[in-house]
Amino acid sequence: MRDSSYQTEALIAQDIDAYLLQHQHKSLLRFITCGSVDDGKSTLIGRLLYDSKMIFEDQLAALEADSKRVGTQGQNIDFALLVDGLAAEREQGITIDVAYRFFATEKRKFIVADTPGHEQYTRNMVTGASTADLAVILIDARKGVLTQTRRHSYLAHLIGIKNLVLAVNKMDLIAYDQEKYDSIVADYRKFAASIGIENFTPMPISGFMGDNITSHSANMAWYAGPTLMAHLETVELDVSADQLKPFRMPVQWVNRPNLDFRGFSGLIASGVVRPGDAVRVLASGKTSAITRIVTQAGDLPEAVAGQSVTLCFADEIDCSRGDVITEADAPVQVADQFEATVVWMGEEALLPGRPYWLKLGTQTVTATLQAPKYQVNVNTLEHMAAKTLELNAIGVVTLATDRPIAFEPYAQNHALGGFIVIDKITNATIAAGMLHFALRRAQNVHWQALDITREMHATLKNQKAAVLWFTGLSGAGKSTIANLVEKKLARMNRHTFLLDGDNIRHGLNKDLGFTDADRVENIRRVGEVAKLMADAGLIVITAFISPFRAERSMVREMMAPGEFFEVHIDTPLIEAETRDVKGLYKKARAGNLKNFTGIDSPYEPPAAPEIHIDTTRMSAEQAAAQIVEALLGEGI
Repeated sequence: MRDSSYQTEALIAQDIDAYLLQHQHKSLLRFITCGSVDDGKSTLIGRLLYDSKMIFEDQLAALEADSKRVGTQGQNIDFALLVDGLAAEREQGITIDVAYRFFATEKRKFIVADTPGHEQYTRNMVTGASTADLAVILIDARKGVLTQTRRHSYLAHLIGIKNLVLAVNKMDLIAYDQEKYDSIVADYRKFAASIGIENFTPMPISGFMGDNITSHSANMAWYAGPTLMAHLETVELDVSADQLKPFRMPVQWVNRPNLDFRGFSGLIASGVVRPGDAVRVLASGKTSAITRIVTQAGDLPEAVAGQSVTLCFADEIDCSRGDVITEADAPVQVADQFEATVVWMGEEALLPGRPYWLKLGTQTVTATLQAPKYQVNVNTLEHMAAKTLELNAIGVVTLATDRPIAFEPYAQNHALGGFIVIDKITNATIAAGMLHFALRRAQNVHWQALDITREMHATLKNQKAAVLWFTGLSGAGKSTIANLVEKKLARMNRHTFLLDGDNIRHGLNKDLGFTDADRVENIRRVGEVAKLMADAGLIVITAFISPFRAERSMVREMMAPGEFFEVHIDTPLIEAETRDVKGLYKKARAGNLKNFTGIDSPYEPPAAPEIHIDTTRMSAEQAAAQIVEALLGEGI
């Protein structure tokens, strides 16, 4: 290692260009270290960096100073200081974020993701694993196979990592006991087989002492396998596999610097493309042929998976960000309903029916997830019944998108089958998932075109369609004011319909309770009914608590622009509770009415409603007059 390092330094000093060229053509291995808390992931990475002699001088100096401060002798130093960058991590003694580090040897370049072991941060492990070629699953030799070991192995296999290393760490703490090591490997092998892992490479190591990291350990002469570094340097990467698949490129942006040039830019997910190739754009299905493959370095005769390029078409067909360019005769599927495996990462549980953003490749759509078909117990692999998914839960769900998307099953194409779920309110990533297949009903149901349009329905009624969405606490006066508004509009010969929260629960929604999930479904159904009525040209008035912003936003998105009017009937909780016409607050305070808004279930007031009514400052009659006046001002 030392002679090799001196040779590298000499080459850098003599001919930096030759060194950079040599370095440029080395293969790159992305790998992840994962396992349970305190299995030694950060220490192992520190040892790899230290032994590969790629530590910067200032890091080494700081490390030596720290080792003197704590009285550490020789090479037994705290290598975790090399890789744990967050102060909070050092204070807690755990890694809580994904720390990426780059290093290289004479044979290969590496990017390693140090991921957290604590169950609370499993979502970060998924982030690190999403781009990894190999996973190093660490096990503390004193503890054996733990729940988090199983969870991380299951996730690594689920994500599609084919190269797994089982690193039984801290062998020095069990006196390098071969029998104990063999027992751990046997336990893991049994579990691995049960989840479909056919091959993995086991090895006994000590990240702290350096055993079997870059050189074979004299303490474990019984081990005849490779060192960890030797395995990382020589493991075969199937870099050509994606090139053998049909051509797919998600469009990231349309490149049009002038009127004479129009290209479609993106990263090729799979396959090979050449000028003259026939292609199809999905979801539209339009076809054309490639005329040019453009890069900053000039036009290419062909491009392959992993390259970022700009493609030019022979025809002026519609193509934009989110579309997928494919081989004309081997297109991807297009659907709007799917089965998928989901790893839930949100602090708040999945709310079935709630609209979330779903991002797949360059496509971003609204999606709703239904209650799980089942949740996976990572210890027993049992399929358990579940109504929702909590933090770190893994489950199989059905989901629907608001429009058809181009996709391939994750097992065939990670780029077009893997997705993330984003909360619309906080913009936080709350889940990652893998599409299995499109539901058959998505292919059997088609939209039927009708001749009488919604605009014609409204014109026949001499009005514009609108949805007045009253929201507020129980007792705020929503139903009273909504009723007055409808009476005023009726006297003006306007065609209306009032959907009241209590009345709807006597029929359409009588099967729903008042849990958060049922409240979401309640509003989804009412929104669909309101949309149908607006399509009929009616002025629809709704009076629902509708406590969550996300669901009110969902209904707004169902309607045509300018048709949805959020009306906040704003009454302080203390005032609404004082009125308590129905006696509901009294029951809720006594504990006899669960999930009551304002007491033990939250209400999220509108941030910017079209109409704001303060019932402490005006009567119900005055409020109704103000609302009608606002409608007249909008030309409804």
